[in-house]
Amino acid sequence: MATSRAARAVHNSAFRRLRGARSPGEFAAVVRRAAREIGEQVACDARYIGRVEAGEIRCPNYAYERVFLHMFPGLTLTDLGFSDRETVRGRGAREVDDAPLPHPTNHTVQNHEESDVLRRAFMTSGSAAMAAVSLGLGPAPERAVHHRVGESEVRAVETAVRQIRLLDDRHGADGLYHRAAQPLRTAYALLDAGAARQNASDRLHAGAGELAISVGWLAHDSGRFDDARSHYGEALATARMSADPALEAHAFCNMAFLARDTGRPREAVRAAQAGQRAAKHLSSPRLLSLLTLREAGGWAGLGDRTSCAEALTGAKSLFAHGTSDADPEWMSFFGEAELEHLEAQCWSSVGDWARASRHAHRAASLQDPHFVRNLALYRAELADDLARAGAPDRAAAAGHRVLDLLDGDRVRSERIRTMLAGTARVLLPHRRAAGVGEFLERHAA
Repeated sequence: MATSRAARAVHNSAFRRLRGARSPGEFAAVVRRAAREIGEQVACDARYIGRVEAGEIRCPNYAYERVFLHMFPGLTLTDLGFSDRETVRGRGAREVDDAPLPHPTNHTVQNHEESDVLRRAFMTSGSAAMAAVSLGLGPAPERAVHHRVGESEVRAVETAVRQIRLLDDRHGADGLYHRAAQPLRTAYALLDAGAARQNASDRLHAGAGELAISVGWLAHDSGRFDDARSHYGEALATARMSADPALEAHAFCNMAFLARDTGRPREAVRAAQAGQRAAKHLSSPRLLSLLTLREAGGWAGLGDRTSCAEALTGAKSLFAHGTSDADPEWMSFFGEAELEHLEAQCWSSVGDWARASRHAHRAASLQDPHFVRNLALYRAELADDLARAGAPDRAAAAGHRVLDLLDGDRVRSERIRTMLAGTARVLLPHRRAAGVGEFLERHAA
């Protein structure tokens, strides 16, 4: 099957020309932004762009088709280097990578066709029956299956990782954690079943590890810290068993973040430094920048302003190198807004509230409003920093903007709610200041 696919692949030079000087990761970000403009959801990343340009995706699914035609008005799929849908595949042979993980949202009806694609992909071999069950795609098998894992199962795990990240970006972790834990159990069951080829085995290990980190983050963001620590540890073990430095660096990055959040700053420093050692040969300055910011957060938690400032300087220098084709796809969230947010956290940890509030304000101003969860997080950080910096009226205004995003369950994050509750406690003595009383009443309600 793999040989047959490779034989059919013809490099898509037209699509490559349209990308221009942008890296695959940068172009993927443009695609995601265009999708949001027309109300579509696509989990586009550098790997997807690479597969299109390599000719592996001869015709995009309908969601991507709508996005591409929106991006390039007046052009047809043929102009973009794709083949006609009818000549490429029938109803039973659509690409797995184009299909999102089925999930109950307002787009369920729109994505029925893509969900059906993934359903068929999981059911193509007996070894995937359990995967179908855990994703809500089929009946439970009467007994365990032991067939070797193939390409379709590996791709489905990778797709699950991307879709979980997309949903977290949009809505936050609460309510998503328990649903996401099911695909994780499936991924590790598939690891136990084993893959027929080494390449598939390597990708399955990487996918399962990334899924463990994603589920760990959902636990982390929803206040389930013990669960998060367990999932991150599982990912780290997977990385070391498969000698995967990229996965190891990611696991240490999240472990450092968790350690800082749970009052173990020295562990945060050590985990961040271990992540830097794992990432030093990966040719990704942005990854090293993020890991150095994690280290800075640990130093701030220890009250070491000098080491914190040195780490922040190093992180910003690495960030200035720009993006790279080697940047991991999970780092799509790490732009200038996140850099400012993490620096704000450092200064707030050492009690420099005025400086923290300046960086928090920049983070909120720079954040793409489509990523609602992070926008709420940055505004919550700003509200708290302003409250502690002695600007209760501005803190209340920022707090109202966070509540606007939390109302109606647009964002569901225990982390953000906890931060806002802390801000409300700080503002209690200032309830007579402009807007503060109204904010406190609304928060209490």
